[in-house]
Amino acid sequence: MVAEVEATYAETRGWTGLPAMSPRVRAALGKVERHRLVPPEQGAHAYRNRPLPIGHGQTISQPYIVALSTDLLAPQPQHFVLEVGTGSGYQAAMLAEIVSRVYTIEIIPALGKESEERLKQLGYQNIEFRIGDGYQGWPEKAPFDAIVVTAAAPRVPDALVAQLKVGGRMVIPVGAAGGDQELLLLAKTAEGKIERKSVLPVRFVPLVPAATRN
Repeated sequence: MVAEVEATYAETRGWTGLPAMSPRVRAALGKVERHRLVPPEQGAHAYRNRPLPIGHGQTISQPYIVALSTDLLAPQPQHFVLEVGTGSGYQAAMLAEIVSRVYTIEIIPALGKESEERLKQLGYQNIEFRIGDGYQGWPEKAPFDAIVVTAAAPRVPDALVAQLKVGGRMVIPVGAAGGDQELLLLAKTAEGKIERKSVLPVRFVPLVPAATRN
């Protein structure tokens, strides 16, 4: 799987500007046990470079996308990172291999609890979990060195921008559900302005606000 992801980096370098994985991300990709983070019936496919269904109408993202999103954040060992959309826990695990602490939010209670149990069983002690509305972020723990969003929003949530440190980075897919989406890299300047870069076209499940869930 690591070799497949590396090949995809090379194929997409014209879009992303990243010809290869950073050593930290490559090490994390090789260490995280993806087969422990998918339903048992998907275990045989766990190390294929593709998304997989995880129940509750959600998916675990393609390993390449998880690696790329992590690399775009430029994570450092001292960083505190917010993840919006825990899902299977795969992105949180990747980050936890690199940074000091990960704060992850999931709106689907059953999915969030399942992922918390799995990640704790795998020994991750530097991840904090919350069931809640990702659009609102986690203001009590802000500001964050980096923020990664694992579902597509129609626009970048203002609350997440406010919770990003000066010099921090955010990776977020933006676009209509089932329509055209783009993976964005945002960086907050010393003046508090946001610089935006479109990285590549993507397809994510929608980021659903709490007010619209039944």
